[in-house]
Amino acid sequence: MIRFRSLLSSSSSLVSRIAFPASSSSRLTFPACGLAACPNPSQGSSFLARAMSAVARSPGGSNLLLKQLFESKSCTYTYLLADVAHPEKPAVLIDPVDQTVDRDLSLINELGLKLIYAMNTHCHADHITGTGLLKKKMPEVKSIISKDSQAKADILINAGDKIQFGNLFLEARATPGHTAGCVTFVTGDGPNHPNPRMAFTGDTLLIRGCGRTDFQGGNSTQLYKSVHSQIFSLPKDTLIYPCHDYKGYTVSTVGEEMLYNPRLSKDEATFQKIMEGLNLPYPKMIDIAVPANLVCGLQESSVRSV
Repeated sequence: MIRFRSLLSSSSSLVSRIAFPASSSSRLTFPACGLAACPNPSQGSSFLARAMSAVARSPGGSNLLLKQLFESKSCTYTYLLADVAHPEKPAVLIDPVDQTVDRDLSLINELGLKLIYAMNTHCHADHITGTGLLKKKMPEVKSIISKDSQAKADILINAGDKIQFGNLFLEARATPGHTAGCVTFVTGDGPNHPNPRMAFTGDTLLIRGCGRTDFQGGNSTQLYKSVHSQIFSLPKDTLIYPCHDYKGYTVSTVGEEMLYNPRLSKDEATFQKIMEGLNLPYPKMIDIAVPANLVCGLQESSVRSV
């Protein structure tokens, strides 16, 4: 188990859905995750301001502080979590982006938090992770990624590992398929943990979609099995927080995606046909992002396993 000090937070409103205007002129082709739509950055900036001000606390008496942040160019969500009952207020960042590191650190400082871990759900192909820059600015921060990603980080995790921050933890669930090293981070189910639970699904499960499976060791059969065995097996009210969204959604639930996800609500054979027929273009950033992310965003580190 990874030990982590904790952080304090105390309200209880969940992040609401925020919709972009549906104008076709405000969309860009964005194929890296298998959905060809992304809000225009000019609209994304106002969305970013709203996302930064949204705090999710669960109604079940949780000590968890959650901030959902948005990077408009790659339509990436970064998540800031902390255990606010603890005096040191340690925090973790999930899927930080290099372009928004200063924003993230400003918010962390403003809230009086102590950043401990910068974590990636997988080796991204559509943006460069912010973990390298974070470590340059805060050398005490440890980077985390799955061992199966074959990327560098201070800590390499395996399925079942628990990343502890204060009295809270995130469980790493192996959910390969989009890439060979994808993981989903799931909040605990004990005292002081959020109720309903939360799953940070990276690109494996998106709101009404999923990540593409035609590069980086992707496999549609594997992705289908990952989602159904590791995510859809969670309680139906579990909140789904993806790494990307291209239509303005911010959060879903396991139950919703089981019913309404146009890909993963189907049987496995139908899902495979859908994925084979996507015919998506080559990701624009992959030749830049993947090499950088294999070294934790251009960061050299001493690698160790949990």
